[in-house]
Amino acid sequence: MKTLALLLVVLCATNAAAQPATVALPDVAGPIPVTATSAPLMASSKLQTLVDLPKAGYIEEEFFVTGRANIYDWTSDGGVTVKTPNAPYTTRIMLRRPSDPRRFSGNVIVEVPNAARRYDFNFTWGISHDHFMENGDVFVVLTLAQGNLEGLKAYDATRYAPLSLANPTPQEACAVGRAGTPPATAPGEEGLAYDILAQAGALLKSGRAGGPLAGFNVERLYMTAYDAVLPTYIAAVHSRVKLATGKPIYDGYVLNRHPALTRLRRCGATPAANDPRQVIRNLDVPLIRIIGQTDILATYAQRREDSDAPGDRYRLYEIAGGAHADAFFYPYVPPVADLRKIGSNFALLASWPFVNQCEPEQTLAKVPINGVATDAAFANLTRWIKDGVAPPKAQRIAIDNAGTPQARITLDRFGNAVGGYRTPYLEVPIATYQVSSKGETFCPEIGRIDAFDWARLNTLHGTPQNYATKVAQSVDRLVKERFLTESDGRKIKAEATSVPVRSTN
Repeated sequence: MKTLALLLVVLCATNAAAQPATVALPDVAGPIPVTATSAPLMASSKLQTLVDLPKAGYIEEEFFVTGRANIYDWTSDGGVTVKTPNAPYTTRIMLRRPSDPRRFSGNVIVEVPNAARRYDFNFTWGISHDHFMENGDVFVVLTLAQGNLEGLKAYDATRYAPLSLANPTPQEACAVGRAGTPPATAPGEEGLAYDILAQAGALLKSGRAGGPLAGFNVERLYMTAYDAVLPTYIAAVHSRVKLATGKPIYDGYVLNRHPALTRLRRCGATPAANDPRQVIRNLDVPLIRIIGQTDILATYAQRREDSDAPGDRYRLYEIAGGAHADAFFYPYVPPVADLRKIGSNFALLASWPFVNQCEPEQTLAKVPINGVATDAAFANLTRWIKDGVAPPKAQRIAIDNAGTPQARITLDRFGNAVGGYRTPYLEVPIATYQVSSKGETFCPEIGRIDAFDWARLNTLHGTPQNYATKVAQSVDRLVKERFLTESDGRKIKAEATSVPVRSTN
């Protein structure tokens, strides 16, 4: 009964948006000039792997936004309270958009960047930027973490002098073991991130003169992340703030991995693992959750059923063969000299951005299993919102001894997962797609490809033509069912004609 009562309180707190606050629009400066001696950190033309935005008809601009944010905290009864109101901030927006507004799709994607490397690392951009640019979407990254802001200042102290995510209550000492460092060594306040996301989203939607998207008719605003900030924003803030029209700021979410909810401020408490808020329900906009095979067991407690209910539109896609990290996550990072300058712990090459090798020695898996699933998720999210067409439902990955310490992924005769969101790479296999490796640090999260030998390929597929035909049939069905975009389907078919599958006859 206690759990049920808490759940009811949580649902009321989550959905009690009868009197939501109208979000305040921040002030904006920019585009910040780019000169021979001053350019943005993470500029697409200055990464280890370049992205030719002009060739795609895109431009990149940097803006600074200034406002005042509430800092929230969880309450003991499952609700949310304002702990500190009107804390000042100035942060940056990196924006990539079509140079011609007529090419704009109406979609704006805001990504919460990774906060571990002292720069705004964009995982979703890394794996899906081709899809976004083909579609005419706008892509936005906000600097939300103190460490990333410090990296900007180390990179160019003059350019980034105005930026601040200062802690408005530096005198508050955090409980030992809860929020880590004491105030003297923790100048930033992570809790600013939630209202910054809301206010920046409203700014992007407003089309305000002088704003980042003046002249663009923004029809749909999405948030995406691999970070716990996104589910925490959904659970705590989404229903508390609205546009002046009363509509939600964000029209949909694509949540990768679904890490557990986190604290709402630097000295706040983190919801318990068994807190009912950890499973997102009853959201008034669609949510698509994508989770690679690596992370299925670790997030099993958040697994829930799909839903088409108007107040609970939800899809869960468990990606068979999808690793926590692959080769498409890492190419688009600053050059080593810039990484050293900003003090990153990962001043390494994008081809292997780790301090140690794994067992066996390997390269990062370069098969776009995660990418094609993410592309389809965004395409389906738009149809769900724009046309009311619900996305397809996928099987869950099969688990032996689910919910116990002995749980493990059920594998087929090829060593690949049974069930799940399946791509042609799994339906017409030429390899075992390992989603974890032995070794230290990040190795358990890194995927690799164990290619089949010639004898096995011959037994399975015979001639290269047979293999290409089977792939084409898989692609055509998955495109029709909307598990693949047409563009990705064409690319996979083209790949299949060059895969060295041969007969031994």
